[in-house]
Amino acid sequence: MTAAQTTTLGPESDLPAVFELAQQLRVDSVRASTAVGSGHPTSSLSAADLMAVLMTRHLHYDWTAPDNPAGDHLVFSKGHASPLLYAMFKAAGAVTDDELMTTYRRFGHRLQGHPTPVLPWVDLATGSLGQGIAYGVGIALAGRDLEKEPYRVWVLCGDSEMAEGSVWEALDKAGQHRLANFTVLVDVNRLGQSGPTELEWDTAAYARRVEAFGCRALVIDGHDVAAIDQALTTAADGLAPTVIVARTVKGRGVAEVADKEGWHGKALPADLAERAVAELGGIRHLRVRGPRPPDAAPAPASPAEPVELPRFDVGDAVATRVAFGRALAAVGARPNVVALDAEVGNSTHAEDFAKAHPERYFQTYIAEQQMIADAVGMAVRGYRPYATTFAAFLTRAHDFIRMAAVSQVTMALCGTHCGVEIGADGPSQMGLEDLAMMRAVHGSTVLYPSDATSAAALTATMADLDGISYLRTTRGAYPVLYGGDETFPVGGSKTLRHGGQDRVTLIGAGVTLHACLAAAERLADDGVEARVIDLYSVKPVDADALARAARETGALVVVEDHHPEGGIGEAVLSSLAATGDRPAFAHLAVTVLPGSGTTDELLDAAGLSADHVARAARALLRP
Repeated sequence: MTAAQTTTLGPESDLPAVFELAQQLRVDSVRASTAVGSGHPTSSLSAADLMAVLMTRHLHYDWTAPDNPAGDHLVFSKGHASPLLYAMFKAAGAVTDDELMTTYRRFGHRLQGHPTPVLPWVDLATGSLGQGIAYGVGIALAGRDLEKEPYRVWVLCGDSEMAEGSVWEALDKAGQHRLANFTVLVDVNRLGQSGPTELEWDTAAYARRVEAFGCRALVIDGHDVAAIDQALTTAADGLAPTVIVARTVKGRGVAEVADKEGWHGKALPADLAERAVAELGGIRHLRVRGPRPPDAAPAPASPAEPVELPRFDVGDAVATRVAFGRALAAVGARPNVVALDAEVGNSTHAEDFAKAHPERYFQTYIAEQQMIADAVGMAVRGYRPYATTFAAFLTRAHDFIRMAAVSQVTMALCGTHCGVEIGADGPSQMGLEDLAMMRAVHGSTVLYPSDATSAAALTATMADLDGISYLRTTRGAYPVLYGGDETFPVGGSKTLRHGGQDRVTLIGAGVTLHACLAAAERLADDGVEARVIDLYSVKPVDADALARAARETGALVVVEDHHPEGGIGEAVLSSLAATGDRPAFAHLAVTVLPGSGTTDELLDAAGLSADHVARAARALLRP
């Protein structure tokens, strides 16, 4: 290896040298993807000039100290361009050429097909298009408003994903917050997966849209390194959130594939790859030492005040959403806790946090995807976000929640106004799918309190849970069942009624637990003793309590204000399948399309009232 081959580039390097780096990034993108026989080299080639200029002259980052809190953040929203990202890591000396060539996209290795935080230089997983800009907004908000750090957030975005609505939610919020520490580079290479993109090379149209959302647009030739350098300099002037609209060519530098359809997501065959490397000037081993951030240590944590949870008197009628809001405000005594709202805080009671801790409360308005993205961005920076909206509307953000799990993010979600219980608002407002959605999220915890005391305790518990936790709360007020000293461990349950002559177990959570308690009274009047279990932990469930109830009573009735698919009933059956217990079983859930009405009318029409529960229990006990 010659001295010329090992030249190190820095911020003072001239632009011809930076162009040589871009060619190296192209060559390595081709080599890595061809070596494994898969990947997205053409999508990488189009953005190589943008990234070469950025990492050499503008990205303030210490590759040996990725945890430096003052360092910039780079988000590859177009995560399929991972060959380019990993080629950048090689140029920075973070990975070796051997690792790039022999482990990319191979089982058991860290250079995965789309980047994940298994790599210390990657904040979060990308690959579901339309999310990276949104995450960048969350990180930029954390840097400016919470950490008070000087870092910038840079996002590389593809033009195909600009069709996603979440992109425009994000740019709207960037404009609203005047996030001058936030820059997007849109790689407008004209071609998507199956043909031309919606706007192709109409960069003026992209610019008009960007400006309509309150951001600054800079239109450039994305292969002119001088123009790129000037645009990045302007973007960092601290005046406005900036979107650089860069016209590029997919497959740039390789004549046989440049601007040709049919090459998306295809590695170049070995013979074509060999010609491409030669056309690009051959293999290089340039190294990059870009501008360094100032040395900074994590700010010392502010001392947390004691968390004094609200207490409620047994028998008082209190909605669990009210208890959640009061408990969230109390948990805000911990300085790393932040709260996010989607303009329903007066209904969810998240606004209680806003009154107590306004500096850590973020209003995203009716933009549930961006609310979750902001929460993810803040979690990346070490905060404990609680994001809250109606349970029905969290389903809109499911892909962001799913990807947050891929990123191994820790955050707490609360869905209120669940089930037919909400009454006259009708089915568009009723969360009837949320338990299934959240149970299916990798590593999630799903909690469903039935009274104010358990709701407050579980709200506080979520501040110490790893991964994604979900609290389901009810609109209406119901009697407090537990004293203030009761504990509610995750994976537990509460048996509220039991005896040696129990012949059936009634299992509920939330509003249906109260129906189960009332049904047990009716059954007792008929001489039938019923056990009642509060299954407040839906994932994980209390497998021991369920198995014991199945063996001792021989019959289970599960009642849930949710569709039958994916909810409490299936959680119970899955648990029993693992133990081999086969009790008589009835499952009451919402199987009809509800309408408007009173709470009692809708619960009865759905078959969830105490009378229906008692009737189902009697049917199981008939000889």
